[in-house]
Amino acid sequence: MEVALITVGDELLAGDTVNSNANWLATRLTERGVTVTRILSLPDDRATIAKHVVEYSDAFDAVIVTGGIGGTPDDVTMEAVADAFDREMVVREATLEHVEGTIEAYRETRPELDLDIDTDLEASIPEGSRPLLNDEGLAPGCVIENVYVLPGIPGELKAMFESVSEEFSGESISAFLYTVEPEANITWALGEVQEQFDVAVGCYPDREQQHNRLKITATDRESLDDARVWLLENVDASEKEVSRDWDA
Repeated sequence: MEVALITVGDELLAGDTVNSNANWLATRLTERGVTVTRILSLPDDRATIAKHVVEYSDAFDAVIVTGGIGGTPDDVTMEAVADAFDREMVVREATLEHVEGTIEAYRETRPELDLDIDTDLEASIPEGSRPLLNDEGLAPGCVIENVYVLPGIPGELKAMFESVSEEFSGESISAFLYTVEPEANITWALGEVQEQFDVAVGCYPDREQQHNRLKITATDRESLDDARVWLLENVDASEKEVSRDWDA
């Protein structure tokens, strides 16, 4: 299963907010055997979001779009996704009831707040989409065809993703090795193991830990194990983290 991630928000592009959502989602999806093929950050621009949703929906098994949902003027993601599928925005009974109930709960716990919220605007989702209720916040998400629209607030995002996480699964599996060999000394081995066993190998230097981390990825256990054993036999590597003073 190949998935693309689209994170929306001018604040991401300006560096005002760290894009922790993309990292968290990529980690959770990888744990489920899914291959994350694209991670794209976009501005709060309706046409730009719609264009990339159409492109990625056609190209990948699923698309997750996060951020820019709600009732403020810069929250255009839900409308953009509706545009991508040529749908109208509609208010569903389930989303409206949930939004109204959440607002009422806010009023009971925070009576000092003067809440003036357009509940219809807050509860609107693209026509024909499946609503995803926001148990940690207000604005709902949705699923339309193979596109999942989730909130940008991390706590809300995580809770909503967990409600649909079982819909994401794949065959990708990985193993890690560690070596103190310089990258230049093992380039030949990394190329050869990929050719022999049809696996992908990434080499990630870690100066703080003073080692290289090798990640082997495959779609079947036999290929992964064969590649792992071959590297252990041909490279000064270990399945446990090792370190050495490279500057010595």
